Amino acid sequence: MHATLPSAKALVPFVSVENMMRLVHHVGIEPFLKELSDYIEQDFRRWESFDKTPRLASHSRDGVIELMPTSDGTNYSFKYVNGHPKNTRNGFQTVAAFGLLADVLNGYPILLTEMTLLTALRTAATSAMAARHLAPRNATTMALIGNGAQAEFQALAMKAVVGINHVRLYDVDPAATAKAARNLEGKGLQVTSCRTAEAAIEGSQIITTCTADKQNAQILTDNLVGSGVHINAIGGDCPGKTELHPDILLRADTYVEYPPQTRIEGEIQQMSEDFPVTELWKVIAGLDNGRRDDRQITLFDSVGFAIEDFSALRYVRDKLSGTPFSQDLDIVADPDDPRDLFGMLERAR
Repeated sequence: MHATLPSAKALVPFVSVENMMRLVHHVGIEPFLKELSDYIEQDFRRWESFDKTPRLASHSRDGVIELMPTSDGTNYSFKYVNGHPKNTRNGFQTVAAFGLLADVLNGYPILLTEMTLLTALRTAATSAMAARHLAPRNATTMALIGNGAQAEFQALAMKAVVGINHVRLYDVDPAATAKAARNLEGKGLQVTSCRTAEAAIEGSQIITTCTADKQNAQILTDNLVGSGVHINAIGGDCPGKTELHPDILLRADTYVEYPPQTRIEGEIQQMSEDFPVTELWKVIAGLDNGRRDDRQITLFDSVGFAIEDFSALRYVRDKLSGTPFSQDLDIVADPDDPRDLFGMLERAR
């Protein structure tokens, strides 16, 4: 075989899981989460400049596989991601993902990266960014109901961005709570492990629900939720999967990412089609109200949206500059004559 070296046009920076971990530790996890939340907020401020569509989902009995595309006219991105709640029984992640950023001018990819870790980081950064606008001022304590793979990221993002110093943990599986408490040791947080959701909520100004079961559950019932709290509901992400009793939504002011997607996948799938919601980008852009008073219950009905992944890819590409935390992959054919793809193949004999 005749070997020829690929040109720079053929090479795409790739961030493996190993290099993503190195990048996070290079930056520091809390600075990473804080900076990423700022990138996401920047893109929410220019929300109207993006292509938007509900994610393309392929549902099966055991889970869902999704594609999440968007573009701001200069760059295009997509993420491939699954959600299979039973996976952990067999040693697999509930969520696995990868993503790509491309140049709209010529369609060439400019970054390919793992997004299993990055999705956890961007989900937490988005939660904290929303809480910055919706949570009670000077919130110090959060309840974290559901202590699986997302839990520690959520706690550290709220610490870095909102300033909480106390997290109260609860999971139906005590081993998950023990795992989260162990991982949060030495991270500058007071950690309290609780035996019930009600105990976790006690004294908390922010309540985050992040459970994985693919069902209509009632992790929070109306009697558990007092006035003045912010609820960060991130577990709902597909039809038939919710975490909150509908009576909570009747008392709360609900904020969403992209209504056509959230009405299918979020907590508001339980409500009528005309149930009132506020798009979060409008609050961030100063076009609508966030938290108005100390007694208001705010609810961020977060299902995850492609613009957040775009922000994460944009952030990683910027942070890679001058670091060794990527490798070049030869994944774009690059013949000497762009019209002679077959000739390139023939000359490779």
